[in-house]
Amino acid sequence: MTTVTEAGLFARELRRWRGSRRLSQLDLAIRADTTQRYVSYLEQGRSRPGRTVVLRLAESLGLSLRERNALLLTAGYAPVYAESDWDAPHLAPMRSALRSVLDGHLAYPALIVDALGRVIETNAAFALFLEGAPPELLREPVNVRRLALHPDGMARRVVNLPEWGRHITEALRVRSRLSPDPELEQLLIELEGYLPPTAPSPDYVGFAVPLRLRTEEGELRLITTLMSIATTDDVSLAELHLEAFLPADAATAEILQARAERITTV
Repeated sequence: MTTVTEAGLFARELRRWRGSRRLSQLDLAIRADTTQRYVSYLEQGRSRPGRTVVLRLAESLGLSLRERNALLLTAGYAPVYAESDWDAPHLAPMRSALRSVLDGHLAYPALIVDALGRVIETNAAFALFLEGAPPELLREPVNVRRLALHPDGMARRVVNLPEWGRHITEALRVRSRLSPDPELEQLLIELEGYLPPTAPSPDYVGFAVPLRLRTEEGELRLITTLMSIATTDDVSLAELHLEAFLPADAATAEILQARAERITTV
């Protein structure tokens, strides 16, 4: 009875993921180095896959480590990828390395966030984004997406909020389509509700635009770079992103350098 239940659950999940990736059974079979007939049997619950087959199918579907663990569970197997706390002792070398990257990016802001935008670590220049934010947006864990787009957060200082804000929400929407998550979907609904309507102008080039941020020293223009950890077998590490901001013009670089010098002399 247990085997039938597991087979049925795995079959449904395999069909769902294949459909979301818009792959035919033949496409998936080729990617996973198996046959269309075998994929068909799996999706009908007529065959029970081995653990290696489940992992191969999950990789072929482009699933995250968390999603691969979940697919293993539906097939009756224990998860194979660990999920460690950021403060776990065995992650000390990784924490040290990432903190070195953050500090090395000064005088420009940089931070490490999880899949939902919760802040894990920042460098000193990140304080730029906290200025004027109310206490409720700064309670730990700070969600940098909410901080950026909330009317009482950074949003009131963002000159190009409609375009830049949609750059954020569109990126999250793409991630949500690839890896559906109810918590992420709720966050997206909230964030999209903060954004004013926008109509593309004749010179519209998309929402991938620099952040234009008002400060006491003048307007800053910042572009964002993203780094992910691609070869880890830890779920938590795989979901982290390092976001580093770079000056888009000389005036921005000068302002940020001056701010950094003031911080180091205090």
